[in-house]
Amino acid sequence: MNFFNKLSHQLLILIIVVFLAFFITLSIVLPQVIVPSAERNIYSYLREPLEFVQSDIDTDLITTEIAYLYKIGDTVAYSDNIHDIIDFKNVNDIMNAFTDNYGKFIYKNKIYYYYTLHNDDVTKIALTNDTYIEKTKQDILDAVFPVVIIAFLIIALILILWGSLIVRKIEKLKNKIDNIDNDNYDHTLTFQLDDEMRSLEMAIEDMRISLKDQEEYRNQMYQNISHDFKTPLTVIKSYIEAYNDKIEDANTVIDVISEQTNKLELKVHSLLYLNKLDYLKENKNVEYELVDIKKIIDTAIKEFKFRRTDVKFIVSYDKNSKFYGTYDYFETVIDNLLANFMRYADSTIKIFVKNNRLTLYNDGPNIDDDLLEGIFTPFRKGIKGEFGLGLSIVKKTLLLMNYDIKVKNEKKGVSFIISKKASK
Repeated sequence: MNFFNKLSHQLLILIIVVFLAFFITLSIVLPQVIVPSAERNIYSYLREPLEFVQSDIDTDLITTEIAYLYKIGDTVAYSDNIHDIIDFKNVNDIMNAFTDNYGKFIYKNKIYYYYTLHNDDVTKIALTNDTYIEKTKQDILDAVFPVVIIAFLIIALILILWGSLIVRKIEKLKNKIDNIDNDNYDHTLTFQLDDEMRSLEMAIEDMRISLKDQEEYRNQMYQNISHDFKTPLTVIKSYIEAYNDKIEDANTVIDVISEQTNKLELKVHSLLYLNKLDYLKENKNVEYELVDIKKIIDTAIKEFKFRRTDVKFIVSYDKNSKFYGTYDYFETVIDNLLANFMRYADSTIKIFVKNNRLTLYNDGPNIDDDLLEGIFTPFRKGIKGEFGLGLSIVKKTLLLMNYDIKVKNEKKGVSFIISKKASK
């Protein structure tokens, strides 16, 4: 395995790189920051003893770090240690460097600092090299760097421990994902901190449960589809056997086979249409227009009212209500709902169009609460133990047009309410 493939190794490399970058930057920047401050101190360091120098060089003031020059007219005197500070042959070689009250100059590639005091015709000069500056820089660096290194090592240790904790959490999440379909795996994770990793773990757990539910639903759906398709085939097979045994006549068998074939054909068309809706959901090229909902409803009622002459239709329209979609989609919705109503209505079907909402009501039995949640799920067992696709087709078709549908149990009967989905 490549060394850089592990997060812990990447974190270690990152810490080392940051430390080196910080160390190098500090080595370059810190001295540059120290020098101006040290130079201000050195001028004070030079001035103070110079104020005590009188008419001659005071040997008590002489140190190994500072040399003194005393100029009266053209005569220049200097302390005995001046050659320890600066190497020259003729004192006049350096006298021209003292151009200001204080400052620095370069002589033989070395830096020197000076401070001058003028009393009448007497000029007193204190002179030193950059030994003090270098010593000050070194003292500060010696004090700062250990503190910085210790602080950085503590931070690095904390980051490594934190990184190791994150890596262990990620490894647990990876194992959970690898075993997402393994029911024997212990999926319980105890992340104490309510952070992003815990949120990710909860999202993975929700996804696992959702996948498990989908798998169970898919298995149940296959069983229901098999049952729904098997029943007509069993009836056809039974009547064929009855005909062969001379129990039923040919006309009866043909009528039954035709009826059951029509049922199978309807179920196949419904299943194909449901799959088509899944494709259309991804197709954004469908253009929606203002549809005449009254015309669609009236046409559907003319077709369905002859199926059950005992059912009365009551319709009310609000002319200001507007519905956008396609005629085919709304026809599919109305047809499937009315086909459902035809099976369950006792005597009345009501359709109301008001305030851009379409309400369809039938006075049939209420829907059990445990069936309401999955009533739009395809091939989910419904009222009276039947399976179907009609309500699922209704739901998916409305979603394509950005509409929603809700089911409400009334005191007597059931209402289906269609309205525009609320914008997010």
